[in-house]
Amino acid sequence: MTQHSTNSLALYGFLRPRPECADEVRRTLSALVGPTRSEPGNLAYHLHEQEDGRFFLYEVWRSQEDLDRHNALPALRAFLDNLSTFLEGAPEVYFDTMISPYANSAGSAALGTVPV
Repeated sequence: MTQHSTNSLALYGFLRPRPECADEVRRTLSALVGPTRSEPGNLAYHLHEQEDGRFFLYEVWRSQEDLDRHNALPALRAFLDNLSTFLEGAPEVYFDTMISPYANSAGSAALGTVPV
C-alpha cells in the first residue's frame, strides 16, 4: 500500500456552463475522469452534476508537483485556456492543503470504517 502524507492537496469547485455549452462541458469533463485517476499522484478525482446545471469537481493530489504536472497536460490546457468560452462567469474554485490524513494513508481509517 502506498503511503501518503497528511499534506495532500485538495482542489474543488463549481463550473456553470453556458446553456449552449452544457453538453460539451459534460463530455469534456467526463472524458478527463479516467485518465486523471490514472495519473501518478492523483488520489481522488470526482465529477458531479448539480440539479441547477453546475458541475462540481473534487480532486485530491499527493503533491503540488503532481497537480502542476496534471495542469500542464495538453487536453486539460486546451479546455482551461478556453474556459470563458464555455462558462457563465468565472469558476468558483478552492484550493487547500488537507489537514486530515487522506484515506488509506498511514494512521487513517479505511473508508467506511469508524475506529473504536
